[in-house]
Amino acid sequence: MKSVLAPEINEVMHAIPYRPAVSIILPFEPKMVAKAELVHALKLAMDKTKVSLQENYPIEICNLMQLKLRSLINQLNYTTLKKSVAIFVSPVFEKVLYLDIPVEEKIIIDGSFEIRDLVYSKKELHKYLVLLLSSNGYKVFLGNTTTFVRIISQKPESVMAYINDVSQKVANFSDSAERKEDLMNKFLLHLDKALHLILNANPLPLFVLGTERITGHFNKICKHAKAVAKYIHGNYEDATIEEIREVLQPHIADWKKVKENKLLNTLEAAADDKKLAVGIKDVWKEAMQLKGRLLVVEKNYMVAAERGDDEDETDMPAEPYNKFSYIKDAVDDIIEKVLDKGGDVEFVDAPLLNSYRHIALVKYY
Repeated sequence: MKSVLAPEINEVMHAIPYRPAVSIILPFEPKMVAKAELVHALKLAMDKTKVSLQENYPIEICNLMQLKLRSLINQLNYTTLKKSVAIFVSPVFEKVLYLDIPVEEKIIIDGSFEIRDLVYSKKELHKYLVLLLSSNGYKVFLGNTTTFVRIISQKPESVMAYINDVSQKVANFSDSAERKEDLMNKFLLHLDKALHLILNANPLPLFVLGTERITGHFNKICKHAKAVAKYIHGNYEDATIEEIREVLQPHIADWKKVKENKLLNTLEAAADDKKLAVGIKDVWKEAMQLKGRLLVVEKNYMVAAERGDDEDETDMPAEPYNKFSYIKDAVDDIIEKVLDKGGDVEFVDAPLLNSYRHIALVKYY
């Protein structure tokens, strides 16, 4: 996975706090959007920043900040292949980062640059997978708010393609219930392998459509049943794409709930595979060893800490006293390390992670 943040993020995170610290985070895809449109969006952001600065700071500071911002914006790279830009400016610091993540526009004026602002700005794309199951086979679709396309599996999608896999003992009893049961089991095992490839390429919420009988078989046999966000029961074998989307609509309307269920399923599966760290101390240790694939943390969860003798260790004393080892927020340091090494970060509302002590890390290994 490509790093979400450029390595220069360390320079931003360790910049000397100095008011006002302005962060402007914007969509920026010159290869997809006309330059005139991007220039207009940047001008509007400049105007908003100017108004906010003038309300809270002396005119000399406002003029200095506007001058620095204008200089940075005039030097932006319109040949970049990135998806967004983050502009950081204070009276003593300036930096531009081009990011691989889609974002929503955000302007923050504070006393320092916070890495959480970048993560919060990630644009929420309502993407999901749909598995349509029937007694005759399966189909997989990739959907979002505007498109809905079928994914052609590398494995045969028809149940009958696996008829030769039926054990010889069962095959001797033509059309028997036992034979059909064995055929369905073989089919679902092959389907599970196909899902493994699809979910690795698209780690998204999965909706499964089918009768209670077939989805029950799937849930019992397939290892990837834990990836399922919702089972929707019914016979949809002959349904059109529009009919499928209509059936899905009420289930994806509350996207926040869909996302939370997906994240909890991911944490549970990682725990089963012994690839989960829970609680601030264990998460810190694994993140510092560059093992973080996905960090899930409750919003506003912050922990002051002290570095231990080893970088992989940290303590949470009631009153941090050593200014040389003091960490203002260990969670921010963890977020930075995970993102910088190609992992991802998701925030959830409290108390969703109570059983995980507010923070959990899915490891690469």
